[in-house]
Amino acid sequence: MIPLRILSTGVAVPDNCVTSSELDKMQRHAHGYCEHRSGVAQRYIADASLRQSKLGAQALQEALRRAGLAAAGLDLVIAACAVPEQAMPATAVFIAQQTGVSAGTPAFDINASCLGFMVALRLAAGLLHDRQYSRIGLVAVDLPSRGIDWDAPEASLIFGDGAAAVILERGAGPAGIEGFRYATYPEGARLCQIRGGGTAHNPRTAVQASDYLFQMDGKGVFRLASQYMDAFLKNLLGEAGVTLADIDLVVPHQASHLGMEHMRRQLRIPPERMVDIYARHGNQVAASLPSALHHAIDSQRAPPGSRLLLIGTAAGLSLGGMVLSL
Repeated sequence: MIPLRILSTGVAVPDNCVTSSELDKMQRHAHGYCEHRSGVAQRYIADASLRQSKLGAQALQEALRRAGLAAAGLDLVIAACAVPEQAMPATAVFIAQQTGVSAGTPAFDINASCLGFMVALRLAAGLLHDRQYSRIGLVAVDLPSRGIDWDAPEASLIFGDGAAAVILERGAGPAGIEGFRYATYPEGARLCQIRGGGTAHNPRTAVQASDYLFQMDGKGVFRLASQYMDAFLKNLLGEAGVTLADIDLVVPHQASHLGMEHMRRQLRIPPERMVDIYARHGNQVAASLPSALHHAIDSQRAPPGSRLLLIGTAAGLSLGGMVLSL
């Protein structure tokens, strides 16, 4: 057990809510096509003026408000983004600036794609346990709409923009991380990718506009994840010393409607034991899992004393899981 207390949570979404019916008209599809294909009824899409760090700061400010804290009460800010606001400096720097965090407070990013929040949560728990820091603001924010390839219906219809934040303190008693596991299978490195933005594809090398758009082989991701997930989950629960019967609520990465349903069937649990906000938010990438966690806590589906299973996949291909007691 690594002691950890989630003091509060917060979320933020852009003002612009786009329904699948509106996408049908925009993309000249038959009515009902986009929702049937994606499983998303609505998603939030940022306009061109909204900065990623501003949305992240809004989520962090909401979490601070719920905790009754000022930004000066944080002594570390971590941002989890699959795609940052810019190549450097870290997006966390801009979030800290817009939140009003005290000068000198460290801020850095964690990039583990869709599982960045989970990886950052484990890192933050260790830093708090070592008493390196007392109170950490962890923010996950992504604007996947900026990288949509509308000629790729498999990937273009499932995403929504969003941010989520948690305020973390060192835990006491039974609250904390009971188990954590993260595994990467590089044979899936090209299954989900954005080639542009780094040193391989940039203005000084061969680059095309499509290099900056998200590309996904959904069937390949499904096959590879399915190959490893059973053993991964067995090892995670075994290391935590629990069984699925001991889990009160499953909080998955909101990857896709088919992926969510497959996960539920694989775990053999009823719908009420899984958090599903996908239809109204889409896949928010790194912000997806903490947004689902926020909704579980805010709706009192995950009260204090609950044991949660956080689970999902990410580009890499990576699998991640955490047994978390509140």
